[in-house]
Amino acid sequence: MPAWNSFSFAFGPIVAVVLVGLFSLILRWAFSRGGSVVAAAPRPGTSDEYGLLVPVASPATYIEGEILRRRLQDGGVRANLATTLDGPRVLVWPGDEERAREVLSPGR
Repeated sequence: MPAWNSFSFAFGPIVAVVLVGLFSLILRWAFSRGGSVVAAAPRPGTSDEYGLLVPVASPATYIEGEILRRRLQDGGVRANLATTLDGPRVLVWPGDEERAREVLSPGR
């Protein structure tokens, strides 16, 4: 039969305090701000802040912009619809700009 001494009496509370401290550090790390793995909401910029993409249309509403983007897609042109600070813009790559303007021309 094991003998009880003063060390075994303090062993349980010491282990409990260490575990509570460890759990509090883990929770503090898990719920801290700043290092989120979730993507932040996109922030709109001006038409010239979209890298190489060139604006080819400035629709009045987002729905009209989606219609134009799909018309370009059906015409074989890769296009993006972005909400900019100036309103919705249909953007294409520089190599597709000429073809996009042909597809979007009113006579077509």
